[in-house]
Amino acid sequence: MHQRSQQLDSHLFRDDEPREERFIDLEVLAAAIWRRAWLIALFAALGVALGVAYLLVTPPVYTAATRILIDENLAKFTQEEPPVSSNMRIDSMMSSEVEILKSAQLARTVVLAEDLHNNEVFLNPPKAPVAWLKSQARAMLSLFGPSKSDRQTEEADIGKATALLQQGVSAERVGRSLVIQVSFRASDPALAGAITRAYADAYLADQLEANFDATQRAMTWLQGRLDELRQSSQTAALEVEQYRAEHGLTASSGELISEQQLSDLNSQLILARAETANARARYEQFKSIIDSGAENAVRSATIPPDQPNSTLINEMKSRYLTISNRLQDVEAQFGEDHPQAVNLRREQGELEQQLFRELEQLTETYRNEYSVALAREESLSGNVGTMSDESSETGKALVKLRELEQRATTLANLYQTYLARYEEASQQRSLPIAKARVISQAEDPVGPSSPSRTVVLALSLVLGLFAGGGTAAFQEFRERFFRTGEDVRDALGLKFLGYLPLLGKTGRAGAKGGRNDKPQNEKTVTVSPNILRVTKDAPGSSFAETMRNTRHSADLLLHGNSSKVIGFVSVLPDEGKTTVATNFACLTAASGAKTLLIDGDLRGRGLSRSLSGTSGGGLVEAIAGDKHWPNYVRIDRATQMAILPASGRHFAHTSELLSGPGMQKLIDEARRMFSYIVIDLPPLGPVIDAKAFEPMADGFVIVTEWGATPRALLRSTLQSERRIAAKAIGVILNKADMKKLARYATPGGAESYVGRYGAYYGDRVE
Repeated sequence: MHQRSQQLDSHLFRDDEPREERFIDLEVLAAAIWRRAWLIALFAALGVALGVAYLLVTPPVYTAATRILIDENLAKFTQEEPPVSSNMRIDSMMSSEVEILKSAQLARTVVLAEDLHNNEVFLNPPKAPVAWLKSQARAMLSLFGPSKSDRQTEEADIGKATALLQQGVSAERVGRSLVIQVSFRASDPALAGAITRAYADAYLADQLEANFDATQRAMTWLQGRLDELRQSSQTAALEVEQYRAEHGLTASSGELISEQQLSDLNSQLILARAETANARARYEQFKSIIDSGAENAVRSATIPPDQPNSTLINEMKSRYLTISNRLQDVEAQFGEDHPQAVNLRREQGELEQQLFRELEQLTETYRNEYSVALAREESLSGNVGTMSDESSETGKALVKLRELEQRATTLANLYQTYLARYEEASQQRSLPIAKARVISQAEDPVGPSSPSRTVVLALSLVLGLFAGGGTAAFQEFRERFFRTGEDVRDALGLKFLGYLPLLGKTGRAGAKGGRNDKPQNEKTVTVSPNILRVTKDAPGSSFAETMRNTRHSADLLLHGNSSKVIGFVSVLPDEGKTTVATNFACLTAASGAKTLLIDGDLRGRGLSRSLSGTSGGGLVEAIAGDKHWPNYVRIDRATQMAILPASGRHFAHTSELLSGPGMQKLIDEARRMFSYIVIDLPPLGPVIDAKAFEPMADGFVIVTEWGATPRALLRSTLQSERRIAAKAIGVILNKADMKKLARYATPGGAESYVGRYGAYYGDRVE
């Protein structure tokens, strides 16, 4: 017994035990949805109902649309080349056109063109209830304002119509194209189509007027600017000619004669310097070859083909190389002293001397050419210096002349540019071409665009489902009660004994089978037949099966005790522990075991009130020692179960009675007479009577109400009452709704198959 207490205690109070992290179980989620399906369906129906109500009270709106293409190619007749358009420029242009379509000026033009400020359908369309109330409130407030004249009223109507038109019109670019879609929403389809078409016409007319006005203003400004530029250009040209004549700056072919001469000398000097550099390079090259010696000069010299003796020298050099190669072959085969080798060396030396002399002559020729070129260069350089000195004075005057010519040229070019722009603007003014065209004409809509019945109903349904799902999820998160045996094992770590279905109300004494005809002094009572004797009246029911499982668990756990003292407790009042204790005692008594049922709830006395013939005293008098306790025991005629009622007298210190020596003596004597002593104890929460009786009890059966007993409350109570928890035989879930039980079952749990067990229960309990 002590070992079992330690195991239960360690299992129940493992607060720091790590819990397994699991992903969302779809089956568990589906079960939760099924449990709350009625709530989700209720919210979904409410959402659809609200959607239908919205459709009934909201007036329909019709939308007409037209598409306008911004095409700059339409103006190709008025310009030679279209401007190059970048993506950024196109985006800016399209944004500008959209803003023009949304502008108040264009809206006012449409209002006046369609006479919308006098159109009651446009000014006062059907409104939703909220909007109608707002408009009525504004109308009532306007009555207290100052009166307006007819002119002011007309302007106010135009302003109101313009504002309404701007609110209803929509203009947006179609993708990345050059197309703008213009649409308008109205309560009348014909009005929506007419206004949209008027918008397109007004936009095209506005473009033409804007182009004409801009061209007209440009021409007026260009005309005045052209007169100024013409006068300035003529004055600048006259100043150039006067200055040229005063300083003798005669020009030929548009250039001064002194400048032409100096330019020619500079060109000749550049050529002379190039020739001198070329001649010097050839001379220094061949001089370095001659200075290297005869043999090296002959081998490394390269004769240009344009020299007079180049052919002869190259032939001699080729012959020299041939003799040299042959000499190497002869010396390699016959040695240096061979006669043929001696002859070849002699012939080689003669050719080498001839070639060296030719190279010396060629080098001298190059030296003479270099001297002539250098002299010519020095002569030209002197002439250029002289001409530069002579033209210094002319250059000073020429600087001023260039300045005057540049100014005259600039003014002339500017005049020609403005003249071309003036002619271009004059031509464009006469061409009524806009850079836009309508590519999709607006038609009268055949059906309302809003509210869309499908969208509204679908959205209402979805919102209702979301609201219902959220409420259901909130209720699921607030689910803190015992529903299944898995909840008992997870929260408490105690054995789950079974479910007891919800029964009818407790019947009064003698309600079934007639009244007890025996006199009261025969110490017999009648137990209410409905719920206190289910195990006797319906032994084949699921209720009786749970009681048998409870007895079997108690017998296994307390198998060493010849007489078992079992207390029935709950954490809250009205959880049915009295009913469970009475039925457990009926079961053991009906099986032939001697059973004593004690009403230990001295404050509630639920068992004693359900009995008849209990006015002669009970447990309180027996403990007080007024009479020996068997004198207060009553015997149930049907089951021969011994019942010791509480008493007819109230006592304040009930815990002292249950824990005192009188109670201990009663239990010790009862153990020698009965196999089962079942005691109905008060709830654990409000009083300490059960804790006071705990040392005398062998085990406790904990009764909890299905869907009503908070798990946290029972757990904390057992944590504080560790001795009772250690002696706990198990937990019974009482008042279970067997029809709803399957909804709370874990996937694959036994509760999912409760309906299949019905054939094994012979008796049906109502």
